[in-house]
Amino acid sequence: MPLLEIENLSVSFDTAAGPFIALDKVSYRCDSGEVLAIVGESGSGKSVAMLALMGLLPSSATVTADRMEFEGRDLLRMPDAERRRIIGKDITMIFQEPIDSLNPCFTIGFQIEEVLRTHLGLKPADSRKRAIELLASVGIKDGAKRLSSFPHQLSGGQCQRAMIAMATACRPKLLIADEPTTALDVTIQKQILDLLTALQQDYGMGLILITHDMGVVAETADRVVVQYQGHKMEEADILSLFEKPKSAYTRALLSALPENATGDRLPTIAGVDFLSEGAKA
Repeated sequence: MPLLEIENLSVSFDTAAGPFIALDKVSYRCDSGEVLAIVGESGSGKSVAMLALMGLLPSSATVTADRMEFEGRDLLRMPDAERRRIIGKDITMIFQEPIDSLNPCFTIGFQIEEVLRTHLGLKPADSRKRAIELLASVGIKDGAKRLSSFPHQLSGGQCQRAMIAMATACRPKLLIADEPTTALDVTIQKQILDLLTALQQDYGMGLILITHDMGVVAETADRVVVQYQGHKMEEADILSLFEKPKSAYTRALLSALPENATGDRLPTIAGVDFLSEGAKA
């Protein structure tokens, strides 16, 4: 049984001009211990799909799916209280822009300990001890001191590590990382990706990595879903995707990599409609 199985997920938003379809019947599957990458340009519905899974879309969104199951449990039809016990504990998410995602009004320690108290029922002394251990596990030194720091007092890389500590506090079975290296310099990006893959292997959890960076995909993923304008264009294991891409859009993505430049200009993706007949795999 897959850890996560989603069939024909669609998401639309109410607008003044009528419904806007952000995601159109896209399916995903992720197993324990697997790294699934979801790639595509901005606006392809990558983040929307995972926010729908987490139940974090605004009231203007309409979410439908033939199936949305986690460990065989129906997330769409289970009571809200039961779903809240899963989200944040067994399924967690690292959001884009860590400095913006952390609450600026509360210390790092409060935000990590809140997860531990809510989902594990730890007492204050125990939650503080565990929070210090979590900060150490993600490479933040002097955790006892950092617990009293506010997000603006940390660097972007430290905030991202604090987000990872919060997301892995309850040893989740599925971790979603939404562009986890956005706005970080190259050296810190590598450290964050190495940290995520190390934690994924240590915990044996499934990891869904949302990204537009094909280099990150090549280094970390087992399997890849390629999206374009809310549609799944292709799904393949990592070797097949890079060696024999089936969809026109995937081929365009790969040909636009900087290393494929042949002159003074970087390759670009032509302004064509990849949803036209024959463009999908």
